[in-house]
Amino acid sequence: MKAVAIASVLISLGAVVSPGLAQETTPGSANPVVVAQAAQSLDTVIRNDDTLYLNKNEVHEYNLRLQDRTAVDGRFLPAGSIIRGQFEPVDGGLRYVADSAEVGDRIFTLSAVSETLTDRKDPRQTDTDDIIEDAAIGAAGGLIIGEVLGDADLLEVLGGAAAGVVVGNVTAPTVVVIEPDQSILLYQN
Repeated sequence: MKAVAIASVLISLGAVVSPGLAQETTPGSANPVVVAQAAQSLDTVIRNDDTLYLNKNEVHEYNLRLQDRTAVDGRFLPAGSIIRGQFEPVDGGLRYVADSAEVGDRIFTLSAVSETLTDRKDPRQTDTDDIIEDAAIGAAGGLIIGEVLGDADLLEVLGGAAAGVVVGNVTAPTVVVIEPDQSILLYQN
């Protein structure tokens, strides 16, 4: 009961009692402005202009850029802050593990992770040119096998081409693809 009375007084005086809220004083105003903090997650993007094709079995160090202003452990991080960390292997792909945030010349400890960024067939290995190349290799293989076994005909060549496409697609490596503008949501530990 006493806590409710104290909270009522603090609210009437303009103080903030919720851990999800913070006070700021705007320039030229003596009255505090209550601002909601999104301390549960950080919306980031990769700091790279090119699409990344990351091997899912390796650790990759990259910095991310914070999209929106947010608060972490009572500190406000402005949009554009650098989030330091790395992509680490997990079942099904990679996840980003953040260890610090850089704001200007200051570095703050940070503990946040992304959900799993899933792997997929490397799109650089499954485009039309690669499929045609795999088909040509398979067709050549079918022709050679047909010649070795006797008279090569169209069926051996077509069968080899189809096998080349299937084997090429199956053997294409899996990677985690990260586009330059792709949002990576981090959750604080």
